[in-house]
Parts: sequence; structure tokens; C-alpha cells
Amino acid sequence: MATARQGSIYVEGEEIRVSNPDKLLWPELGITKSLYLEKLAELSPYLLKACRNRLLTTIRYPGGVHGKHFYQKNAPQPLPSFVRTVIHEEINYIVLDQLATLLWLGNLACIEFHPSLHYVGESLPCEWMMDLDPSVEEEPRIMEAADIVGEALASLGIDSIPKTSGATGLQIIVPIHYGITFDDLRTIGLFVARFVTEKYPGLFTIERLKKDRGDKIYVDYLQHYNGKTLAAPYTPRARVAASVSTPLTWEEVRQGPRPADYNLLNIGQRLKERGDLLEAIPPQPLDLILQHLKGKRPLY
Repeated sequence: MATARQGSIYVEGEEIRVSNPDKLLWPELGITKSLYLEKLAELSPYLLKACRNRLLTTIRYPGGVHGKHFYQKNAPQPLPSFVRTVIHEEINYIVLDQLATLLWLGNLACIEFHPSLHYVGESLPCEWMMDLDPSVEEEPRIMEAADIVGEALASLGIDSIPKTSGATGLQIIVPIHYGITFDDLRTIGLFVARFVTEKYPGLFTIERLKKDRGDKIYVDYLQHYNGKTLAAPYTPRARVAASVSTPLTWEEVRQGPRPADYNLLNIGQRLKERGDLLEAIPPQPLDLILQHLKGKRPLY
């Protein structure tokens, strides 16, 4: 009877046991668990930054991306001594703040990383994200839609950074000054969502129920809220292409790439060439826009 292979890797003075290193997680691409751990290490300077000091939800795929999966909020047991956890609303969350923790999670076949939208012990948002959610699996208009929303934000004097979700959608990220509330951001988000929906009614919708959206792209300004999560920048996704949630330039968006173009097999080279695009713009001033919206004075 064959026995499963095991081994260990040593990172930052910590030992991480690796079980079944030859297990295929993405069979079509030949990505084994051991190769996945290598790619996580490559992503770690960027992924850790996106998750640091936040409450982590992961999605685990023990049998690979085509197998059964489950969401994990509570830290599993046994827990290595180097893994930091925080109790929040009776859940013992992992805080992903070091490479050893990331690789330990990778060995557990945690493929997707969804951090809280606020820091540990805080209730205010770290940044602002608007989520563009297609109603169909393959949406060739998603980059066009993102460009329209980006232009709408720019017309308000707001610079932003688009990123693929790694699945079918796209998020638009706006760095913010600390002190803005989630409700403040929903106020601006609703204004932008209504604006693009009224201007492009055949492309966008703000209908919450998916069954009533038709083939339109949902401008989700509600998902960015306390207690909710969105896919972290640079997280892998459990898709056949091994796609990675990747920040883009607006010039790239206008060239119409597919989310699958950015994946575990090529993301390392991109990051060497481009660096972290999330650092491209400073926190954006939103106070004046909020004053107009709350005072019901027209912005246009």
C-alpha cells in the first residue's frame, strides 16, 4: 500500500509540515501543492500587505479546485504557535501577517483569501471598493464597464485603481483617508451607481436580485461594508486558469484583457516588471463630495 509523501519547509525560523506535495490542485495546468506553495511565496510581499492586520476568511479546496470546498473563518486546530488569531464576534479569526502563516494555510489547500474591509479592532474602512459583478459567466463588456465607472469617478476628482477579481468580475479601489465611514462610502457609491446606470441602462443595473438583472453588470456598492469581504488583491482564485486577482492600469483596462490573463504561472514576472500598482495613487479626498451629497446639492 502506497503511503502519502510528506516533508517540511523552514521559513523565518518556523517549520511548516507539507502533506501530499504532489497533490494536483489545478490539474489542467499541472499545479501541484508544492508548486502552489512556491507561487504563494512569490506573491507573499503583495498578498500579505493586502491582508495584514485584518480578519481572514479563506476558502479551502482539499481535493483541488474541482473538488468540494468550504469557507473557513474559525482558525482550524491544531494551530501552530506562530499563527496569530483574534476573537471577533465569537469567531477566532486568523490574521495573515507573515509568510509562515501563508504557507501553512497553503498546505491546508486554502486557495482564496478574503480579508475584512477594516483592520483588527477597528470599525472604519481601510479603503473603498466598488464591485462590478457580471450576470453571465463570460462577460466581454466587463472592461468597458470598468472604464466607464473609472471615468465617472475621475469626473468627481477621484483617482482609482481597477483590479480583476480573478473570477468574472472586477473591483475598483479608491485609497481613502482614515475617518471615512462605510455609510459615507455607500452614499458616494450609490450616487456613482445610479449615474452610470441611468447613462448606460443597457449595460449596468443596481438590481440586487440576480434573477432580475438579465445580462447586465451589477454595480455593487453594498458589498463594501463592515462584516463583509471581497477577494484580496493578489489572491489566487479557484478557477481553471489559476487566475490571480490583479491590479491593472487604466490603459490596460482599455485594451480589454481577460481576468484569466493574470494567473499563478505569470504573475511573478508581472510583479517584477510592474510592482504594486496599489501604491500608484495617494488617499483621495472625499469630504467635499460627501458635503454635496448630504446637502443634496448637485455635483454636475
